[in-house]
Amino acid sequence: MLTPEELTHFEDEGYLLFEGLLHGDTLRRHVAVFEELVEKGRNSPVDTPHFTYEKDEDGKPIPGFLHKIQGVCEVEPRVLDLASEPAILDRIEALVGPNIDVFGTKFFPKMPGGGTSTHWHQDNFYFGTTTDQIVSCGIYLQNSSRENGCLRLLPRSHLSATIAEHQSNPKSYGSWVDLDDSEALDVECPAGTVVVFSANLLHGAYDNHSERTRYSTAWHYLPGNLSLERFPRGGYGDRHVLRGE
Repeated sequence: MLTPEELTHFEDEGYLLFEGLLHGDTLRRHVAVFEELVEKGRNSPVDTPHFTYEKDEDGKPIPGFLHKIQGVCEVEPRVLDLASEPAILDRIEALVGPNIDVFGTKFFPKMPGGGTSTHWHQDNFYFGTTTDQIVSCGIYLQNSSRENGCLRLLPRSHLSATIAEHQSNPKSYGSWVDLDDSEALDVECPAGTVVVFSANLLHGAYDNHSERTRYSTAWHYLPGNLSLERFPRGGYGDRHVLRGE
């Protein structure tokens, strides 16, 4: 499902972009599931497992202002249908082989008026590895622009296969890298777009300063036989077998 040119682009630049890959009834069906989750987030206490909320200036979670659902496929198994879409897995198979697992499933609603996700970082920083066998995937279920918090990529930043120094702030979520972003690619894209990239690639996102949401998922595909100490197959609840053995 990937052309030789696409395979070369992924190897050299570190990412591939499939605009509007999901559409029509398929896209509407998946969006409806996330609408239910957002509504649940509005009405759940801030200490609800898997749910995190945006923080105020003092670093305290704001009730109803959903930031992320970590382990979204554990919270709502229907989301695995999205991770298993054949149009996505057929492309992933060309990168990781026929036996495909997914782990670390997340939903970012990017709520209006300040919704966030992690700024510049490498996914492998969180995984404790520099392997090039993990392919990260972002699915943009709504139109994404700079104003509502689109993805940003730093092409070719995966080539060194090293992890940059990350820092954190207790008043926000995640860890990030300070860098020169003058060569960054802003991925403004239509709903249904799928982006795959190396887990060593530096990437981040703008905050949402618009009055509309920007639903997206983020997770990571890998060969079923790849052993990860922090995320073992059969020993970690948010690792799922999607294709093959």
